[in-house]
Amino acid sequence: MYRLMLGKVSVLSTGDLTPALIEEAPQGARRASWLAGRVLLSRLLSPLPEIIYGEQGKPVFAAQIPLWFSLSHSGDDIALLVSDEGEVGCDIEVIRPRANWRALADELFSSAEHAEIEAEQSNKQLAAFWRVWTCKEAIIKQRGESVWQLASIDSTLSTLSVSHFQTGSLSLAVCTPTLFILSDKVVNKIE
Repeated sequence: MYRLMLGKVSVLSTGDLTPALIEEAPQGARRASWLAGRVLLSRLLSPLPEIIYGEQGKPVFAAQIPLWFSLSHSGDDIALLVSDEGEVGCDIEVIRPRANWRALADELFSSAEHAEIEAEQSNKQLAAFWRVWTCKEAIIKQRGESVWQLASIDSTLSTLSVSHFQTGSLSLAVCTPTLFILSDKVVNKIE
């Protein structure tokens, strides 16, 4: 079973949480997205199980909870993927101009990933860049690795299931141990 939920950080970060969870929230720029992620998780599991962090900082449920999850946010958008089938990763990015996107692709993408971008019409290449980027990030998050390993990941060669979906200005990718195809039908939008 996989559950994918999308929401807005600005709305979810003011949702109901226990005082203890609110106290745990970091201060500063990450606070709102952290709170929004905990609200999404608590909508699925109440009470929310203890969350611990792996070596690279990936949040996971403490032992005895047979569920895995991945959170990602970009701008005001947040995504949560939950699974009972094993480790998962998700990444969401707002498709936006990035002055150096071609230089980043040259540095971090494989030749097969470059070919994916070049196969697109010129006006769709930026969206293709974000598609490849989110797929690579989803794989990294599934593995519990760090963004510094982005160049070592080739999203075209993954042995796991990697699926991508574009909805409006959002690029969303998931990496799962078994087949999971992203589409409008599987995305739960939370208001």
